[in-house]
Amino acid sequence: MGGPRHDVPEADAFTRPYWEAAAEGRLLIRRCGACGRAHHYPREFCPHCWSEEVTWEEAGGRAVLYTWSTVHHNDLPPFGDRTPYVAAVVDLAEGPRMMTEVVDCAEAELAAGMPLGVTFREGVPVFAPGGGARSRP
Repeated sequence: MGGPRHDVPEADAFTRPYWEAAAEGRLLIRRCGACGRAHHYPREFCPHCWSEEVTWEEAGGRAVLYTWSTVHHNDLPPFGDRTPYVAAVVDLAEGPRMMTEVVDCAEAELAAGMPLGVTFREGVPVFAPGGGARSRP
């Protein structure tokens, strides 16, 4: 258990605030001070207007399901032990799309546009049915 994790990126000086917040049960996104648009994944510049006036902001944790795929086979550790799982893209209430995983939901119940709320599994944000109930690590 003391070895490196292979299911999360290695934090660097720039992404460390994101991963520290996630470990505390908070989802951070970036917002541009120039154009006002939010984005995710964290970048040092705005992907909409290229401004470097971006800051961290805590997201509310609400999202809707955009698309998904159920993964039944994955040879990469530790994902093989988690199959089947639902890889998904969600639209955060703040605007950005985010790649994630949907948990606590039967495959047959998944529907585009269904409301989801953020929850955290081992310091990683995932989403579950509901409009914004949060679960802390």
